[in-house]
Amino acid sequence: LFVVQAPSEHPENVERFLEHWQPSLCLWTWGALKPNLVLETSARGCPMMMIDADSAGFDGRRDRWLPDVTRQLLSTFELVFTRSPTALRRLVQLGLPRTKGEATSPLLAGGQALRCADSDLADMSACLVGRPVWYATQILPEEIPVVLTAHRQALRLSHRLLLILHTHDYPTADIAYERARARGFTTMRWGDDPYPDETTQVMVADDPGDRGLFFRVAPVSFLGSSLVSGHGGCDPFEASALGSAVLYGPKVRNYLPSYGRLATAGAARIVNDAGALGNAVSRLIAPDQAATMAHAGWDVISEGAELADRVIELMQDRLDEQMGAT
Repeated sequence: LFVVQAPSEHPENVERFLEHWQPSLCLWTWGALKPNLVLETSARGCPMMMIDADSAGFDGRRDRWLPDVTRQLLSTFELVFTRSPTALRRLVQLGLPRTKGEATSPLLAGGQALRCADSDLADMSACLVGRPVWYATQILPEEIPVVLTAHRQALRLSHRLLLILHTHDYPTADIAYERARARGFTTMRWGDDPYPDETTQVMVADDPGDRGLFFRVAPVSFLGSSLVSGHGGCDPFEASALGSAVLYGPKVRNYLPSYGRLATAGAARIVNDAGALGNAVSRLIAPDQAATMAHAGWDVISEGAELADRVIELMQDRLDEQMGAT
């Protein structure tokens, strides 16, 4: 995957860009078409599709005052998916052939299921059978006291509750381990010790590659790096894609749209301090509560999947045609 800036509209820059990359297929999103780039790409015989097209992407001065240009640009695309019927009507008014347009759902971000070894999942599930578990991940040093206080509070109502505390980085795991022991928790390090037993109250982990395992075994997850300013939170779709209900703090600017979608659907809840986190964990370790949120999270994750799969299939078919023609 190469992420590069589109060229300016100067003809020489457009020509150099296309000569260098020689694309076999162009997939344009939203709108704001660049005339020289679109027309030159089409002139070179490169098939073009547009997805997630929106009225706002065709509301510029050129679209209003130079309708012939917009009509010419739209005619170069083999097909156009718009994010709403209203957007489709607008593009047809601007000159898109109706046979080339189709109104679909918006293209929404989804989540990829993190991997884990089947043997690790089987062994961990066997040792935790019947035991309530919650997971705190991407935890910063400043968040450790909040998580441990919340766990102590939740233990009052669920004495067998296990906390998997996964830190933001490796050095923080040492801090978390020592602080948990200092507070009187029976604590172990994942990777150094065997699997947790009935007496283990806190298991500290540090390898980011194990997140897929822990999201699978924990019905409730607190996503850290979200209580302290300057970090921006972490991707909530990783948890939702694996069926874990999401708790998070207010500092999630890097993923705000994703958290907003999950919260609106009832798949995520915001917590501001240790008391709120402890209360939320106590409520959500009840299987029916966590399952309701997990189901809502899966619905959000799946919203854009059908359209994404269709676009991928269309692209693959068109590329196969290109290869067959050479």
